[in-house]
Amino acid sequence: MLELNNVCVTVEDADVGEVKIIDDVSLTLEDKKIYVITGPNGGGKTSLAKAIVGLFPVSSGSIAMDGEDITGKSITERANMGVGYAFQSPPRFKGLKVRDFLSIAAGSDDETILYALLVDVGLCAQDYIDREMNTSFSGGELKRIEIASILARDLRIALFDEPEAGIDLWSFQRLTETFRRLNETSDTTIVIISHQERILRLADAVILISDGRISEITSPDKILDEIDMTDPECDCPNCLEKTLLCCTNN
Repeated sequence: MLELNNVCVTVEDADVGEVKIIDDVSLTLEDKKIYVITGPNGGGKTSLAKAIVGLFPVSSGSIAMDGEDITGKSITERANMGVGYAFQSPPRFKGLKVRDFLSIAAGSDDETILYALLVDVGLCAQDYIDREMNTSFSGGELKRIEIASILARDLRIALFDEPEAGIDLWSFQRLTETFRRLNETSDTTIVIISHQERILRLADAVILISDGRISEITSPDKILDEIDMTDPECDCPNCLEKTLLCCTNN
């Protein structure tokens, strides 16, 4: 469904010149699957996602969706083809109400649909539907609303960058259930960047990225056994929530 062939992405660094942040990545993502991308911080996870959605131009290689080359297509063109992306740190929109934001994404102003989207991400719909998406929102609230907007669209591929960040545990549990239900009821390919064990266990396959390259594609159980970096003696948030990035190991 989505195929990356020898994809490289370079950026310009003021001190050293061109830096290759994605290096010769080849990958095939199938319909109706959940993929989790994980690996060390700075390894290229977000950069790869941004190359797929068109935020980062590909310096060499190609990306194809349903057999069509989309390497040169813009962000808007890819969005119209059904590619969606939820940022790790979503933007704010002063003057835009949650109702209007979700209506645009869903293509409908039906309150039943809009309320259900908010409930799916752990928010009380009545409390949020008519609020403005401004600085009164916490990062976690804004992130959940953006995720709701991605869920509202009929996407071919949906990418979520660390959806658990800034979200309380109850809402996070609700979100994992929503990902599972989306996978069961649609043909959307779901790609999630995460270190969270609960997210990893949703995956059909886990893609480990380090230094801009794919080092392994494997099962959730295998990768959790191999690279569990949590410390049972540590009380940092990562270890308490069983992620792969303990503060004492990084």
